[in-house]
Amino acid sequence: MKKSSVRTKSLLILFLITFFVTNSFAQDSGRKLISLNDQWEFKKENGVTEKVNLPHTWNDKDVMDDEPGYYRGLGIYKRKLKLDDSAKGKDIYLVFNGVAQEAEVLINGKTAGKHIGSYTRFTVAITPFLNYKDDVIEVRVTNRFNEDIPPLTADFTFFGGIYRNVNLLITNPVHFSQKENGSSGVFITTPQVSAATAKVQVKSIIENLSLAKKVQIQTTIFNAQGKEILSQISTLNMLSGGNDTVVQELNNIKQPELWSPESPYLYRIVTKIIDMKTKTVLDQVSNPLGFRWFKFDANQGFFLNDKPLKLIGASRHQDYEYLGNATPDALQIRDVELLKKMGGNFLRVAHYPQDPLVLEACDRLGILASVEIPVINTITESETFTKNCLDMQVEMIRQNFNHPSIIIWAYMNEILLRTKFENDKPRQQIYFDHVRELAQKLEDLTRKEDPSRYTLLVNHGAWDIYNKVGLTKIPMIIGWNLYNGWYSGSPADFAKFLDQHHKELADKPMLVTEYGADADPRIRSFSPVRFDKSVEYCIYFNQIYLNEMLKRPFVSGGMAWNLADFNSETREETMPHINNKGLLTIGRKPKDTYFLYQAYLADQPYLKITSAQWQDRTGVADSASLFCTQPLQVATNLKSAELFLNGKSLGIKEAVDHVCSWQVPFVDGLNQLRVVAGNKSDETDINFQLQPYRFTDQLVSFKNMNVLLGSKRFYIDENQHQLWMPDQPYRKGSWGWIGGEPYKGTNNRITYGSDKNILDTNDDPIYQTQQVGIQQFKMDVPDGEYELSLYFAELVGGISKEALVYNLDNTHKKEVEENRIFSVLINGATFLNNINLAKDFGYTTAIIKKTRVTVQNGKGITIDFTPVEGKAVLNALQLRKVY
Repeated sequence: MKKSSVRTKSLLILFLITFFVTNSFAQDSGRKLISLNDQWEFKKENGVTEKVNLPHTWNDKDVMDDEPGYYRGLGIYKRKLKLDDSAKGKDIYLVFNGVAQEAEVLINGKTAGKHIGSYTRFTVAITPFLNYKDDVIEVRVTNRFNEDIPPLTADFTFFGGIYRNVNLLITNPVHFSQKENGSSGVFITTPQVSAATAKVQVKSIIENLSLAKKVQIQTTIFNAQGKEILSQISTLNMLSGGNDTVVQELNNIKQPELWSPESPYLYRIVTKIIDMKTKTVLDQVSNPLGFRWFKFDANQGFFLNDKPLKLIGASRHQDYEYLGNATPDALQIRDVELLKKMGGNFLRVAHYPQDPLVLEACDRLGILASVEIPVINTITESETFTKNCLDMQVEMIRQNFNHPSIIIWAYMNEILLRTKFENDKPRQQIYFDHVRELAQKLEDLTRKEDPSRYTLLVNHGAWDIYNKVGLTKIPMIIGWNLYNGWYSGSPADFAKFLDQHHKELADKPMLVTEYGADADPRIRSFSPVRFDKSVEYCIYFNQIYLNEMLKRPFVSGGMAWNLADFNSETREETMPHINNKGLLTIGRKPKDTYFLYQAYLADQPYLKITSAQWQDRTGVADSASLFCTQPLQVATNLKSAELFLNGKSLGIKEAVDHVCSWQVPFVDGLNQLRVVAGNKSDETDINFQLQPYRFTDQLVSFKNMNVLLGSKRFYIDENQHQLWMPDQPYRKGSWGWIGGEPYKGTNNRITYGSDKNILDTNDDPIYQTQQVGIQQFKMDVPDGEYELSLYFAELVGGISKEALVYNLDNTHKKEVEENRIFSVLINGATFLNNINLAKDFGYTTAIIKKTRVTVQNGKGITIDFTPVEGKAVLNALQLRKVY
């Protein structure tokens, strides 16, 4: 979808949500909640003022360009506020759902409040600063690096801005407290739940900013049909300026409808403050109520309502294609719907609290959840950092306390990934002590704030160091982020790690909180290998992980990393600035892995041609044939399936790890595929461009071909509708390279090619592989007129950048730059003379050299590479027959 289309849809959704929020508050609730997302002016420090609507981030574009880094500084938002006389005598607040990361709120030039942290709600009382005529709201926001505010480093982008909704809250002077860390001031627990009976406790904190008043606190439980189930009234004599807490017990709820992923039954609790004298409602809040009980067992896994349940789902980041983290409400909700449609029953809200709509959707759809604060990779050993962590944990818990979907509070992620003081072991031990102390403080705080839920600390796969530091002893559940077969080792190591935990930490329940492999949806391979970014390797990887988790009862669950691709500005690789481990693209288009999960998790018969994503293919004909045989996969939870090509059966195949595979003889042009199993079927059309086995065969007319040198993968250029295929050594009568070897890079992580960002292109995979030391490239094409394009990029040298810390077995060698100078001749005539890629064009820069070639006398095309100094290279080649 074009960027303008996304923006248009987003603004339409924003308008509709603003209209309904503004106009649908309960007239007798005693409060008004009005959207303030429109009519803002924004500028960066010393920048130009522009008109914006919220949600808004100033980093939606600069995180995707070729220039390293993005704006981390001050942004200033201003808006006029018009209040009529009905607002006088009321208490007025601004409610910010998310501002990244430090905010100062001014009313008419005076500071009304401040907040630290990007990911939690905060409320600012503005009544004393208003003139009720021409009030001006100003919000000064900065996402600058601050060593006292987590996160300090992470594999995601720290977008700046007012990137979630802002509301104006108007209440009576007597109201539910707005001083409870951004919460509603009402906290609900279910101290007893069974299939037979349930008890509910409601704690309400009430504030009186007027004269002494006698009030009633009425709490009512309604079922999903709106019928009143139980109600209780408490009387309270409030002093002027008083702040009181009322605890109500609503007992003996017979045979409650239980909440579960299969049946997410939601009750509703409405709590009112009623003026005893006038009988008017002074304030009212509504909260969801779900009756469920749960436990984690170190041997048998997770149980919900006394039934075993394997938790399978995904983690989620909040950013979206073209929008950064300023994601409209409808798209936030859609993510949870996509997780549910996949068959998932768990969402790890990672690595920070997210929009309130996300957990509301989890409640409604039956998705269990964990939420965590962004203490990631490393800490700062300061009192201020510790205080900010503790404040964030309290805000997270209190704001989300009433969601029945939440079963876990978490507080650290891979905190020993970047270990400090490597060359000073005594000092490092002090640092480790501080990390452990912070973890214990967060654990103690969490258990005090909410004894009803579990705690979680998440580690990466470095078994020894987390045990040595003592972090595996602190939380109630241990989470492991495991990437065996991706960042380190092989997929077979995954099962060994699970069994090691169960043996050596036998009393600790465990979750696999992250696992995944990058899948660039544009890259396919018939010989997938680690780190080729192919969809096929990712399918293989996830099959192994799902199989091993599902067969072990002690593994409570696993969360795929990630639900969708997300922005990580420091990443390069095939799709720069994007982490491609999502089951969906960053625009939420399903990948083959999403369909694989549906096959594993669906409770109804499921059948899907996963390779349907790859609707345009190319390949070389099998010998002198009119077809090219390539594999095709079908995801299913059925035992077997039958595939038909253009109406002809290709046979029945048994499913192996929920996948049936066929070798399909694709013909040139349209290939109609249909798979059948029982009464289920799926179909798709694949357009195939058949390349001749020999140009002289004349069975297939040659049109064009695009070849990746030094590569074993296919690349789909969706923008120009071009298909790129792997190279081959020269074969007489055909085409291919002579001499040289594939570029192997400077680390052991990648078996071929480079993971550097290629400048001046969005088609990085075309340039990230090459044949080094190439002598010739020959194409025995028939006589005619051709357009030839040669693609180059110097992959060695340039600015030295830090290797990704996540690549655990990365043995990065120092690059040895060579002065690479060579000439290129086409059919004996000089085309490029003494070309020096680095000097003439720059390192890791996309270069295309195009020409016309007239082929005559049956000579075909011969491209000679003559080295002057160093070795000649060729990254890719494109040939198109003109006539």
